[in-house]
Amino acid sequence: MNITAEHVIKFVERVAATVKEQRDYLTDLDSAIGDADHGANLDRGFSAVLTKLPTVADKDIGSILKTVGTTLVSTVGGASGPLYGTAYLRAGMVMGDRFEMSADDLVAALEAALEGIIARGKAQRGEKTMVDAIGPGIDALKAARAAGEELLPALRQAVAATEVGMLATTPMLATKGRASYLGDRSIGHQDPGATSAFLMAKAMLAVIEEP
Repeated sequence: MNITAEHVIKFVERVAATVKEQRDYLTDLDSAIGDADHGANLDRGFSAVLTKLPTVADKDIGSILKTVGTTLVSTVGGASGPLYGTAYLRAGMVMGDRFEMSADDLVAALEAALEGIIARGKAQRGEKTMVDAIGPGIDALKAARAAGEELLPALRQAVAATEVGMLATTPMLATKGRASYLGDRSIGHQDPGATSAFLMAKAMLAVIEEP
């Protein structure tokens, strides 16, 4: 099974809907260790993305992802706009003018996205950020593919690993971003960026699972 440009459009639409639905939850998480704006910022960004999707509805995957990225960078405040914007831009650059991507293409796009986040945020694993959810998810996806799994079961394993990574941020001490200012008080709170990353991973799986 390959992922088509139509899948990517549906994925972006589902992310936008999920972010709107979970806006208050993400903001509540951020209020404990951040600026209390993660949900609001992402909702504003993906609402803007929805207005741009009709212009790329018939375009290749790279064009779709790059449009998402540039829109997020230009409309989302705080750290999440530049970080997610860079992630989508980097993934779009890898995909180029293709209208379909294989499971291995997905791995390459996600790895490029993560590298973009790490470069932009100067973050590594273990610092209580979205990297702690995305990294394990990509690891699981690569391991499943190496073991011969097809796209869907591999993606299910990846999403499960992303959730584990998200939950693992709760006992971590934040050493990056606004949360790092809290020191030990950041311990015991789930990272909002890791949470939104998990929600995006779930949205991707949901679209691929649709008949």
